[in-house]
Amino acid sequence: MKRLIMDQLSRWKGGKHRKPLLLLGVRQVGKTYILKEFAASHFPSYHYVNFEKEPGLNRLFKPDLNPKRIIDELSFHLGQPINIAEDLVIFDEIQACPKALTSLKYFQEDLPKLRICGAGSLLGIHLAPTSFPVGKVSMLTLCPMSFEEFLMADEDNKSVEILRKLTLSGTIPEIIHEHLWNQMKRYFVVGGMPEAVSTYCENKDNLFVAFSLVREKQDHLITAYYADMAKHSGKINAMHIDRVFRSVPTQLEKEQDGSAGKFRFKGVIPGVSHYQRLASAIDWLVAAGLVIKVNIVNSGNLPFKAHSKENIFKLLLFDIGILGAMCHLSPKVILDYNYGSYKGYFVENFVAQAFYCSGPQELFCWNEKTAEVEFLREIEGQIIPIEVKSGSTTKTKSLKVFSEKYHPIYRVILSGKSFHIDEKNGLHFYPLYLADRFPLVLEDV
Repeated sequence: MKRLIMDQLSRWKGGKHRKPLLLLGVRQVGKTYILKEFAASHFPSYHYVNFEKEPGLNRLFKPDLNPKRIIDELSFHLGQPINIAEDLVIFDEIQACPKALTSLKYFQEDLPKLRICGAGSLLGIHLAPTSFPVGKVSMLTLCPMSFEEFLMADEDNKSVEILRKLTLSGTIPEIIHEHLWNQMKRYFVVGGMPEAVSTYCENKDNLFVAFSLVREKQDHLITAYYADMAKHSGKINAMHIDRVFRSVPTQLEKEQDGSAGKFRFKGVIPGVSHYQRLASAIDWLVAAGLVIKVNIVNSGNLPFKAHSKENIFKLLLFDIGILGAMCHLSPKVILDYNYGSYKGYFVENFVAQAFYCSGPQELFCWNEKTAEVEFLREIEGQIIPIEVKSGSTTKTKSLKVFSEKYHPIYRVILSGKSFHIDEKNGLHFYPLYLADRFPLVLEDV
């Protein structure tokens, strides 16, 4: 399956001051697949090792971290020569060999001609008991597949072309809007985990079968995440992490006003009702990439961080398909778009995932008294408030309150309406499926 990160990998390859690359991401997000595809299409030869599958390779790094010696011995182990000037070396599951992670510093300093990539879990790298090569590596995070990548996998090339060509001065015909809206609802079920997307694409001629198999894949992934918690939690109580993770969809389900609320600490773990007792577990899940933290601010002024508090935030899940599976929402209910108060927080999670993966990885929402705007974005020094609506009704009392107090240059409503710019009133109406393409720009003249 095609991934948009391939362009970034290509730019890395051709970079004048290239450093070793670390590709990070949650379990089964497609790191190994994309690096092998990149290697096969951009290099005459590549050399792949997996430190989790071959733990014995750790001995390559015991004598010292001399890159030339390591490459010579690796070449002997693989039974093939490694051309330093032309080939790519891939260190997969690099978190399983901490010294291999540290060695990237010396590859950058002593063997800069060699193109080398390391791949690992966000969690494993974060908790690695070793010296991290700060400033000596480039890092990319591979997120779940975006809606656009889902369309690419579905071979819906006309839709992809329309989305890519759309500018602020463009329009989306109603028949195309309806098609994209239906595709988005399917994405709500499938989400962006590559195995789930592949399962859907292979079986989509029978949607009942396709979505049933997708849910099975998602349930297996969720089980694997629970296993990772037990494996990697270290001094932090794995039971606490497990309870916090399970509580995210549970708390979202309880929201009756349709939008995600502030994460509540009471009731997650018996006898624990304060942030300090849960902070380590929450930080663990954020570091693992399994939850998205949205900071709640009480001011519409920059910098947003200065107006946030450590213990006031929302927690959402990293993948909309996993959220649906954990909430036990049936695919039919999602496709019928008839799930009551679920729609509000569900689409908010979808937008948060799109923003996190395509834009800033620190998200903010605004809340003052009874008014709330789901997201604030800084675009070229300007504050842009973004309200999220699950349907076509776009009454925006909170957005009006924010506008009257902070006077943004324009406001954005993400909803079921088709794309429309109301310059007179400073309103930009984006359909929800454009969340990962926000902000659009004017067409070049």
